[in-house]
Amino acid sequence: MEKFFIEPTRVTPLVNFDPEEGILEVKGRSSPENSILFYQKIIDNLDEFVNDGGDEFTANFSFEYFNTSSSKCLFDVFKKLSKISDAGKELIINWYYEEDDEDMMEAGEDYADLLDLDFNFLEIEEF
Repeated sequence: MEKFFIEPTRVTPLVNFDPEEGILEVKGRSSPENSILFYQKIIDNLDEFVNDGGDEFTANFSFEYFNTSSSKCLFDVFKKLSKISDAGKELIINWYYEEDDEDMMEAGEDYADLLDLDFNFLEIEEF
């Protein structure tokens, strides 16, 4: 399990994964050519965290936009996060959305409902 940072581009979000601190941050726009390839490193590292990580994990998500294929990959990320919770570790998921962006808020609510996860919904002014 390694710490990694991915700089944002116009089609990929910033990703900061720090297993020692127990934190994942994903922020920006997500419409990569190959979403599965882009999100696989996050999923693999979360898998390792379930078995070898600390007792607490915080995941922060702040999207301006994500496309359909990213949505499926995010669902897989949240499934891995639920395994962290299932393993008895403390899990905090923060879902940031721009004020007046009801679609993005509802997307977070859908993930939370589908996987029976507790999200903190936090309104921000603008990206």
